[in-house]
Amino acid sequence: MAESTRWITDNPETHSDWYVEHFRQLRAEGADLEGEARFVDAMLPRKSRVLDAGCGQGRTGGALHARGHTVIGVDADPVLIAAARTDNPGPTWILGDLADLDLAEHGVVEPFDAAVLAGNVISFVTPGTEATVLRRIADHVVPDGFLVTGFHTSMCDLASFDHAVAEAELRIELRFATWDLRPWPEDADADFCVTVLRRNN
Repeated sequence: MAESTRWITDNPETHSDWYVEHFRQLRAEGADLEGEARFVDAMLPRKSRVLDAGCGQGRTGGALHARGHTVIGVDADPVLIAAARTDNPGPTWILGDLADLDLAEHGVVEPFDAAVLAGNVISFVTPGTEATVLRRIADHVVPDGFLVTGFHTSMCDLASFDHAVAEAELRIELRFATWDLRPWPEDADADFCVTVLRRNN
């Protein structure tokens, strides 16, 4: 894993193991862990190709696979990738840093219809690589495809994120305050931000 990612620098050494067990427990308790997948699924035809960028233990990609999509997930944490392969079989799970994303190196050459960055992914990349990450992900998506990100605004400065979006030559198409489509407030003051991005025309 890239040592300088915020996932490493901002969390204790045992955090990944805790994270895996936390979501296993939530799933065992019947918690709804598929809000992000429902959002993405609603925007896509069946049997689309989806890149789960920063896939973690695979809960979103696994849910999209169950809905009939072809999913490839990428994460820089080997603990999370191992958990994804165990807990969510079906998608292809690849170990890799999003800032260096080049799936052709793994034999994946067909572009994706969409990419999803759920679970505060953009908050945990290496500082200063946000635009690079968005650009590299967009390079793997078809020209009329989309990226969707979700993060707590306490973890990622919204103005800085929007600057990274512009630097990556993407545009904001839609913005919501939750994955269940609650409107973005007019005063732009919300605890959570879900943003749909597309390439500039």
